[in-house]
Amino acid sequence: MSYYRHHLFFCVNERSDGRPHCAQHGAKSMRDYMKGRVKAMGLAGPGGVRVNTAGCLDRCDKGPVLVVYPEAVWYTFVDHDDLEEILQSHLIEGRVVERLLID
Repeated sequence: MSYYRHHLFFCVNERSDGRPHCAQHGAKSMRDYMKGRVKAMGLAGPGGVRVNTAGCLDRCDKGPVLVVYPEAVWYTFVDHDDLEEILQSHLIEGRVVERLLID
């Protein structure tokens, strides 16, 4: 069993060469939002959920992106509603949010 039931990595990469990057979609504030929600719901910590910052996950063209381990499920998101759906459906109920998946 892994140390965390779910480990989320939010790409917050910034690029200065004109290519798409997750930071231009508010990835840092979205990561902070999810981190706050996970803590407020008492899901944070060992045996629960960990929300982390990641550098480039090399999927910025699909961005913003986050990946949930240990399942290796890749999501894109637009707003807090999308993150709430990932939180409730995937992290709490164990159901992948199909509409937000990236391949």
